[in-house]
Amino acid sequence: MDLLRAVPILTVPDVDAAIQECSDLLGLDVLMNLGWVATLGTSGGAQFSVMDIDQSAPCNPQLSVEVSDVDRAYQQALSGGAEIVHPLQDEEWGVRRFFLRTRTGHVVNVLSHLG
Repeated sequence: MDLLRAVPILTVPDVDAAIQECSDLLGLDVLMNLGWVATLGTSGGAQFSVMDIDQSAPCNPQLSVEVSDVDRAYQQALSGGAEIVHPLQDEEWGVRRFFLRTRTGHVVNVLSHLG
């Protein structure tokens, strides 16, 4: 499995306020904003996301990893005995994803972009 990107996710009470603060204090650009989740970063490729409440999952992840083949990653997670906390599914914002919980309790969003 090829890891294409790993992005930490901070849960915040107000996505717009977090965007404003990160832009003002750190000079970061908004790379993506769905209203409930936004990714901020630099032209050099550094990124992180802020999220209030995930719109289709039962909990918020702390990390998002983009892989080349999410279906293969899902099968590997199942074979490895991972706890799946959000099933593999296509999301309306153009990703196919699932969440797993690590043995230390962290929730990881594993995704591939559709199309």
